[in-house]
Amino acid sequence: MNSVLWLISAVVHYLTIALFVYIVIDLLVKFGVLNAYNQVVQVVMNFLSRVFEPMLRPIRSILPDLGGIDISPVILVLLLQFAVRLLNEVARGL
Repeated sequence: MNSVLWLISAVVHYLTIALFVYIVIDLLVKFGVLNAYNQVVQVVMNFLSRVFEPMLRPIRSILPDLGGIDISPVILVLLLQFAVRLLNEVARGL
């Protein structure tokens, strides 16, 4: 059971890092620092968008409009970390 929990924790950790990369690249493209027409930027953004948008979309639909501020990635990270800690607590109780 410990190895399964370790695997889940590692996947959540790497998903969190990839989410922050997605946020940073998205901001850099929006502010014009990165060229959105660059092939590498397009491939990376397309991949990260396909991974994270299905997870972020339900959170965005629940949140009220905050005037252009998107806190859905922060909520997603909190939910993922909460799920990992909850699994660890349940596993310790077994």
